[in-house]
Amino acid sequence: MANDNKRFLDIIAHCKEYGFIFPSSEIYDGLSAVYDYGQWGSELKKNIKDYWWKSMTQLHENIVGIDAAIFMHPTTWKASGHVDNFSDPMIDNKDSNKRYRVDHLIEDFAAELRSKGEEDQARELIEEMERLLAANDFDSLKKLIEERKIKCAVSGTSNWTDVRQFNLMFSTQLGSISEDASEIYLRPETAQGIFVNFLNVQKTGRMKIPFGIAQVGKAFRNEIVARQFIFRMREFEQMEMQYFIRPHTQKKWYEHWKEERMKWHLSLGIEREKYRFHDHVKLAHYADAACDIEYEFPIGFKEVEGIHSRTDFDLSSHQKYSKKKMQYFDNELDENGKPYGNYIPFVIETSIGLDRMFLLIISNSYTEEDLSTAEKQDSRVVLKIPALIAPVKLAILPLVKKDGLPEIARGIMDKCKTYMRCFYEEKDTIGKRYRRMDAIGTPFCVTIDHQTKEDNTVTVRYRDTMQQERIAIHNILAVVEKQIR
Repeated sequence: MANDNKRFLDIIAHCKEYGFIFPSSEIYDGLSAVYDYGQWGSELKKNIKDYWWKSMTQLHENIVGIDAAIFMHPTTWKASGHVDNFSDPMIDNKDSNKRYRVDHLIEDFAAELRSKGEEDQARELIEEMERLLAANDFDSLKKLIEERKIKCAVSGTSNWTDVRQFNLMFSTQLGSISEDASEIYLRPETAQGIFVNFLNVQKTGRMKIPFGIAQVGKAFRNEIVARQFIFRMREFEQMEMQYFIRPHTQKKWYEHWKEERMKWHLSLGIEREKYRFHDHVKLAHYADAACDIEYEFPIGFKEVEGIHSRTDFDLSSHQKYSKKKMQYFDNELDENGKPYGNYIPFVIETSIGLDRMFLLIISNSYTEEDLSTAEKQDSRVVLKIPALIAPVKLAILPLVKKDGLPEIARGIMDKCKTYMRCFYEEKDTIGKRYRRMDAIGTPFCVTIDHQTKEDNTVTVRYRDTMQQERIAIHNILAVVEKQIR
């Protein structure tokens, strides 16, 4: 699918209009690349988080979760390599003073080539860029940009500075008096909180290799060029799992978790054709294999989740810097009948951006439907969010605000809200209320009308098909819960 910027802009507008996402500090003109989740956005985000957490910790007996602090000892980031290696190559246009990430600048140019039907040239350009990035050949990267006459979007010129690296970590001060304060960092990832707690969790949980530690938490990156709505932000949330394995078994487990993570995505009912794996050419300093799970957003295929074979880099490095042993004693027998003994485990990482997964769900669910007939023009915008993670599961709507119907509806609301997120509304016509529920992705609406007073039945309306059926009041929970399991 070609890039559909109009659809992407429509999704952004929809998110704000219906209470999913707002620009942060909007009354003060906002803060670049920082967003707030509204009433329905926060519900959807929590539901995605809970679905991931359950799939990792409840459905895997050998995976447990932690919640590590955002602030960590500054040596942590020296040991992890972030102080020396966590940076992006940037380039400035001398005429506009606008700064670009080199890979974004070249990728945007490649997208222009594709829009002109020059697919082969675009692919060759991206392959060359990835090769130069892997080699840290910044001089050749600048030459590539100049040779292709890639221009600044603001100035329209190709007057570029040299390519330079910029560290992406936010720093702050820890201490009550600035003169005595120590510089620390806001964590740029959640993984290190898992690694430094490896032995704490292993010993107190009596965990045996292989086992995993999962975590959901905030991370912070000083993105020089943040863009594309919530796809790339300075404050974001990650869902990570580090899986500790025996040395030199990483190939098997790497393939295992690639398959497992794709199954998780597909379990939400998203078409397989919307996903692809992208193997990394340039590997991080800690990895011996890495790939991304990419989804076809309206703006093209973009990374949602990464699977990385981190070897024993992290635990070995923390052992070196902390002077504390990060080893595991394995008394199980190998193929020669001898105990494996002491070793530093290898690690397979799965890391998914919660905000990106949120955007994926919204993008996949956003549907514009023409419902026009010969008699009248009609349409609707509906979010076909999987019922399991929808912000509101059930809307309870009395047909009118009189004749005892609100009282019956309130009784249903009181019964159902204990089991799921429900929404009650009396205002406007029933058709307008249905449309509002469609727009926030509510899969089921129950309407209480005058017949309800006669036979204790209600009309249940299904979001995706708009079909309606009559059911008994006492069957409402059973009908809805069957669909959201």
